[in-house]
Amino acid sequence: MTKPHPRFYIFSEDELKRGNVTDVYFIRSKQILEKYGLCNKLVRFEIHAYSLPKGYKWALFTGLEEVLALLRDIPITLYAAPEGTIFTQLQPLAIVEGRICDIIVFETAILGILRFYSSVSTKAARIKKKAGEKEVLFFGLRAQHPAIAAALDRAAYIGGCDAVSGAFSREFLSIEPRGTIPHALIITFGDPVEAWKAFDSVMPEEVPRIALVDTFYDERFESLLAAKTLGERLQGVRLDTPRSRRGDIYLIAKEVKWTLKLHGFDKVKIIISGGLDEDEVEKLKEVADAFGVGTSIAFPPSIDLSMDIVEVYDEKEGKWIPISKRGKMPGMKQLYRCVPIEEDYVDEPGKAIRCSDGNLAKPMLTKIIDQGKLLQSLPKPNEIRQYVLEQLKHVDI
Repeated sequence: MTKPHPRFYIFSEDELKRGNVTDVYFIRSKQILEKYGLCNKLVRFEIHAYSLPKGYKWALFTGLEEVLALLRDIPITLYAAPEGTIFTQLQPLAIVEGRICDIIVFETAILGILRFYSSVSTKAARIKKKAGEKEVLFFGLRAQHPAIAAALDRAAYIGGCDAVSGAFSREFLSIEPRGTIPHALIITFGDPVEAWKAFDSVMPEEVPRIALVDTFYDERFESLLAAKTLGERLQGVRLDTPRSRRGDIYLIAKEVKWTLKLHGFDKVKIIISGGLDEDEVEKLKEVADAFGVGTSIAFPPSIDLSMDIVEVYDEKEGKWIPISKRGKMPGMKQLYRCVPIEEDYVDEPGKAIRCSDGNLAKPMLTKIIDQGKLLQSLPKPNEIRQYVLEQLKHVDI
């Protein structure tokens, strides 16, 4: 008897493109449609959020690039809002049009991609909104499966985070990864001073010298020790004390900042990490220069996107017929926005809707894929992020 070998429980791009990563009832549905000669039925699916997490006024629509990678070269037409668009419940975000059998097996993957990305990006955007001009660094890779590390960093970055920690971020995001010093390095040296010196001697000049200052001693003591050890080369100190023994992190950070200032190290930045969310960031913004955020972004509240048929094509009538399941709005729809985000309207496509200022509202959904062919160039991650940051100026939490 052959012994089983350990394996990674992940799928390849080819398996995704073949529609193998799906729920079994979609495979069974396709078999039934084939048997009854209904595979060529043309349908339109609408993607929207029926509701948002409790307390959320808006969410971000992200993950579109991976959906394009999934549907490209398949005879499907896709209309969608730009990646990074802020939306609220019941607004159409995308329309997927084509043969029912070409679409149905991809519903699981489409929604999985969009819900994952949108959930992570939305949480990142909420935290960045609270942080304002203070930097938000995403340190959450260890909170999720490594197979999705690149997607996780991308979702956090385009959602507004200023930097990410993934060593691969140059390849996928065209940005330099950011990080500090782990406790493991300091413990291995057995002395924070020796660890800081070693880091300074080995790392190239462009790597920021940010000392972790809570491994063995009091944060105030270690912060001052780091400043005296590295002098002007020290750019920041990171406070990452566990919640179980951290006390009031606001007062600790204030104490550290004051002590460094008294000794002439007022340019040293304070980076706080460990169990942060948007509420913590708002409380600590006064005493922190940057935040390292991990788990709350990596495991955010779910943005529950849905994908439902809203129209079918009637061959006899030669036209699209509005139809939907109970509780959904039938018919193909367009999202019209008075930019930046003043007023939104949902109506039929092709309408000329006037905003309160007299200008025409902008139709947000455009055709991106036509019968499997990509029609538009893809925005770069930093361009999506800038689009998000610009929109954040016009919304609150």
